[in-house]
Amino acid sequence: MSRFLEGLNDEQRHAVETVDGPLLVLAGAGTGKTRVITVRAAYLLERGFRPEQLLLATFTNKAAREMRERLRGLAGKAVEGATIGTFHSFCGRLLREHAPRLGLPRGFGICDGSDQQSLVKAALRELRIPEATVHPRAAHARISLFKNTLVGPGDALEQAADDWDELVARCYVKYEEALGRQRVVDFDDMLLKALQLLEQHEDIRAPLAERYARVMVDEYQDTNGPQYRIVRALAAGHGNLCVVGDDDQSIYGWRGADVRRILEFEKDFPGATVVRLETNYRSTEEILDAANKVIRNNPKRHGKTLRAWAGHGDKVRVLTMEDESHEAQYVAAEMQWAHDSREERWRDMAVLYRTATQARALEVELRSMNVPYRLVGGMSFFDRKEVRDLLAYLRLAANPHDETSFLRIVNVPPRGIGKGTVDKAVARATEDGSDAWSAFRVLRDAGELPAQATRSFTALEAALDACRHAAAHGRMVDAVHALVAEVDYRAEVDRAYGDDVTRDLRWNGVGELLDFAENHQRRAKDPTLESFLQELALEADDDRKDEDDDGTQDAVTLMTLHGAKGLEFPRVYLVGVEEGILPHRRSALEGSLDEERRLMYVGVTRAREVLTLSFCAQRAKFGKAVVCHPSRFLFEMKEKQPPDTWLPVEQHVTA
Repeated sequence: MSRFLEGLNDEQRHAVETVDGPLLVLAGAGTGKTRVITVRAAYLLERGFRPEQLLLATFTNKAAREMRERLRGLAGKAVEGATIGTFHSFCGRLLREHAPRLGLPRGFGICDGSDQQSLVKAALRELRIPEATVHPRAAHARISLFKNTLVGPGDALEQAADDWDELVARCYVKYEEALGRQRVVDFDDMLLKALQLLEQHEDIRAPLAERYARVMVDEYQDTNGPQYRIVRALAAGHGNLCVVGDDDQSIYGWRGADVRRILEFEKDFPGATVVRLETNYRSTEEILDAANKVIRNNPKRHGKTLRAWAGHGDKVRVLTMEDESHEAQYVAAEMQWAHDSREERWRDMAVLYRTATQARALEVELRSMNVPYRLVGGMSFFDRKEVRDLLAYLRLAANPHDETSFLRIVNVPPRGIGKGTVDKAVARATEDGSDAWSAFRVLRDAGELPAQATRSFTALEAALDACRHAAAHGRMVDAVHALVAEVDYRAEVDRAYGDDVTRDLRWNGVGELLDFAENHQRRAKDPTLESFLQELALEADDDRKDEDDDGTQDAVTLMTLHGAKGLEFPRVYLVGVEEGILPHRRSALEGSLDEERRLMYVGVTRAREVLTLSFCAQRAKFGKAVVCHPSRFLFEMKEKQPPDTWLPVEQHVTA
């Protein structure tokens, strides 16, 4: 028997030993899915497959790193050469190699989330659509959903159901025009354009499909339309596709994930082997019993029942609170008791909630009791001003047509290029159908810029050239150093922040960016400015989606249910389990109750030993105390019918 099979249970061993044909591994919460997918990869290498034949795709850099480290621990250097990464990193490499086939320059830029918001705002302004009518964040979310469900701008216009939909669709058209003009792509485009390469260029798809003889996808329930078709394009020929996931944990429908992909896997890949991992190594029997009773109410799911390896534990508690303040006081006080009396670590406790606004009352109480806490969802490193400024400079060095980046730093630090001059250049760019950088050059060369603006723009060109020159020789650290020095960015930090402590803290952000540059320079086979920026963009996107730390901070965790997926804590408080919150009112009215129930299931299965659920008798909403009703999921958990006085959220009065 292979040494890799030692210690696996029968279900896990079956999944590992099934090496040919399509395989669906239904991995319930806490059943060891990461172990299965990495052991299966090591087992394939032992069976004679070359590492170059393996493609392992997942959704976050953190998950990819964990997978790579585990596989290296199992198979050693034999794993070198395997492709292990996120869908976006795979697609990014594919685009860099074949960009000209899509009419893209090899140095195309990647527009990150914040810059996408800026482009949407600009599109709304151009269309004279006030933000009160269409909020940029809402428009951006809808455009992203369009792309993740393979709906183009033209189709979005045709499908518009009302005036708001039409305005967003028109914004979508302008947004796409801006991306094309600036020669940048957004995160969603990375998938769409890679899919275009695979589906429209057989000479690109065929060698890749032949190379990747074994394709494995983690968290398959989270795949959106483009990701699903990318997987099909790579694996449809040989059918040697292994997907691991759990339909009961599909909670990202709002960003394009389609649970039907995992539900219909056997239809898409006839003859597929299905293996159910049902032995849970995380939670007690009482916690899993509650989870099983809730999720079985979803009509469309793969049947599975989690079994507890750990045995019995404390009963699951369901508590009624007077209001959100009482709820927060109780939770904070009990956590303090658990820490002081039972010597439980703060980091072993978490409070989960459906909506981010629920954290406010909790923060007040935790602060009053001096309980250390970590609010997941705060500002990302990549959202800091100094980091965004320097990234804009770097993107501009790689792609001068990146208008969003240019407009961000054109007068940062202040260099005497006023708003009137910038407006003149933007108007010229609009008139010429070009971009602001090109318009500045035209105006400068024609002598139509003020003397100070001419000198400053020319100095900016020289600074970007110095950065570009260093990067062209693979010296990423030198490239960033050159940029910081040439534009005197230290002066901007000193100007923007009044006290020495804040200045030093912000300047440390520049140092961290240099650390990123050094790491990329050391690890990348052929480091370029474009590859460095791509890695930073993917890290930034990952940083916002997955903000878990390394576990060294001893603090209580406050986070949304969406953010908690994949994590576990010995003691969990799930608060606000009420109609209108969980399930959320909007989801209930839009017919997304199944996904809300899966969200409840995810929350329950985060707990290892102690689980407490709470709901309020009343809650403040828009300055008024409103009567609350316990969530239907609590009645499902107890297998009881609600009382006659209970109202589902669909019948709540909102006036």
